Amino acid sequence: MVVAVKALACERPITAGAPLARWQCPDLARTAIEQGIVASISGTTIWRWLAADAIKPWQHRSWIFPRDPDFAAKAARVLELYARRFDEGPLAADEFVISADEKTSIQARVRKHPSTPAAAGRPVWVEHEYARAGALAHLAAWDVHRAQVFGRCEPTTGIEPFERLVAQVMSTAPYTSARPVFWIVDNGSSHRGQPCVDRLQSTWPTLRLIYLPIHASWLNQVEIYFSVLQRKVLTPNDFHSLNELETRLLQFQDYYQQIATPGWDGPLAVTPGRRSAAIGALLTLAGAATLAAIMWGLKDEGLYCVAVLVSALIAARILASTDLDRAD
Repeated sequence: MVVAVKALACERPITAGAPLARWQCPDLARTAIEQGIVASISGTTIWRWLAADAIKPWQHRSWIFPRDPDFAAKAARVLELYARRFDEGPLAADEFVISADEKTSIQARVRKHPSTPAAAGRPVWVEHEYARAGALAHLAAWDVHRAQVFGRCEPTTGIEPFERLVAQVMSTAPYTSARPVFWIVDNGSSHRGQPCVDRLQSTWPTLRLIYLPIHASWLNQVEIYFSVLQRKVLTPNDFHSLNELETRLLQFQDYYQQIATPGWDGPLAVTPGRRSAAIGALLTLAGAATLAAIMWGLKDEGLYCVAVLVSALIAARILASTDLDRAD
């Protein structure tokens, strides 16, 4: 009986004939009685049975099945660049890694009454009703190893706005005299395909586009900056105009750079040797463990994958922090 109820909880409700998106314990109790699994049972009893095996069908989590056939190879290449390696060799001091993307359709919401600051025993109060004052796009390029961000606001995204961001970065020292500047980007229409590669490299010969796997923007380090921006500047969204929104975004860029550290904050492993190779291998292992954990989920084999992921990142961090005079 217990096994049958657990099996029912592990089916989709629609399969069991219930017009529901997900199970709740009272719904499971009702269906179990209707199917003759039990004569009577309470939702509390079902919850206790399911808790014994950590079965929680009332919870759900979104995910995307990896559909890029070259996912592992593309992800490993990006992770190696983060460790300052490319084509089985370390990057030179005049080679740079830029992570770039667009944050689209950022609204300027004008609250109908002014927000009030926090007080004793009371949080900040923000008026629920607002008027829309327009929206803009924020384009940003993050220097992975120098912890510098280059940003601009545009009315919308597209090929020309992205090329203006590229020009903003590539016309600034030290990128003007650098040899390859690797740009890590996703597969968005603003910078996708060989025509984009040809167009950018005809203007900036030292630029090299590195594409992320499909549906893998989470590997792009500029997304960390966008996440911080969302939490610190755009939540709650309270601006008087679109101009104020743009000014705040660009001011935060300067504010953030004063305290930012590289996404990979170990010493720059620019000298060849076994240590640099080991760091690259560990990061590749961490990437593979991430993909496996996505496949298995946070249970059984998936937990082992998470343990491997964490262990590989810690080991790589320790290696990267080793005194350069004693390394290799």
